Amino acid sequence: MDGDRRGWLQCLLSGAVFAVCMAGTTLPTPLYPLYQEKFGFSELTVTVVYAVYAFAVIAVLLLAGNVSDAVGRRPVLLWGLGFAAASAVCFLCATGLGWLYVGRLFSGLSAGLFTGAATVYVMELAPEGGASRATFVATAANMGGLGCGPLLAGVLAEYAAWPLYLPFVVHLALATGSAALLLWWLPETVRERRPLSTVRPQRPGVPPQVRKVFGPAAIASFVGFALFGVFTSVSPAFLAQFLDVDNHAVSGLVVALAFFSSTAGQLVVGRVGLARSLPLGCAGLLAGLALLAGALHWDLLSLVVLSAIVGGVGQGLAFRGALSAVAQASPADRRASVISTLFVVAYAGISVPVIGVGVLTGPIGLEGAGLVFIACMAVLVTTAGVYLLRRPVRTRT
Repeated sequence: MDGDRRGWLQCLLSGAVFAVCMAGTTLPTPLYPLYQEKFGFSELTVTVVYAVYAFAVIAVLLLAGNVSDAVGRRPVLLWGLGFAAASAVCFLCATGLGWLYVGRLFSGLSAGLFTGAATVYVMELAPEGGASRATFVATAANMGGLGCGPLLAGVLAEYAAWPLYLPFVVHLALATGSAALLLWWLPETVRERRPLSTVRPQRPGVPPQVRKVFGPAAIASFVGFALFGVFTSVSPAFLAQFLDVDNHAVSGLVVALAFFSSTAGQLVVGRVGLARSLPLGCAGLLAGLALLAGALHWDLLSLVVLSAIVGGVGQGLAFRGALSAVAQASPADRRASVISTLFVVAYAGISVPVIGVGVLTGPIGLEGAGLVFIACMAVLVTTAGVYLLRRPVRTRT
């Protein structure tokens, strides 16, 4: 019993470290309108700045997604915290657009190192038999941290001094203080470590026994992350330009609601079952996209909020189901690299569609670009949902 308690304590503390790191990746979200005023750049530039982060994540996942399988989880996560701190320093020193690009690059490197390694680390620290709950801790830490970032930055920017500085000071203190100390205290879970020189860049791919599970899981993850990508990159501008919402705390809360709702959706997975969570998640994503289309067409804040909540719940259902199915189907010695490949697909969803929205904003406006995005994502998620209904994913409980 004591071993179980210690295991769950370590699992939860590693999840807290995960959340601190991920919060830094969404911290600038409600601050982009302030940066636009200060540096004078367009909405397309906002999406490119955001996408730099996603491309950095993908690069790390491809080049070093399996590095923690060799050198251990803790060294990789300590490097991730170091890049998170470097990102905060860049934003604190920002005197022009270049600093934002570099800051987002470091943030992407941090998230790329954490995404696969921290997810597996949280699951490995849990007591035996706790795989399902440990998966929830990992995904909740990921999404909860992403939600805390815009909420923290929005509240501090609206109600405290130094709106472009204080949020990053707070995150820098968390990353270099409490999170680093916790990571030093937590044990290493990789027993047979190999030198860094043995690690080779990996191509996107999965073992044959995982492929039937991976395909639909990857599509659902792509659409869910694409929806979040649009929310975090352009929703503050939409709220300000079309709904006259210039309160940074409100815009941060709207974005945070999507991520917090994702955590709630992950909780529901225990009731509906992992196999059903994927098609139900696709249905929730489709409903969230429909609500977002209504919000863009009628300029209604209430529909934006509902879209964040419903789409977030759908993303949570699909994301936890996808992650659990892929993790269970993967061989132990390749689990981190396979999960990293899943995140490559997910972060492609964050980057490519978001840039597309930015490109289309010029000729057809923000609302038109958003509607084109919604139509494309609706086709994808409907295809995945129909496939999952016809060929349900088999998972262990």
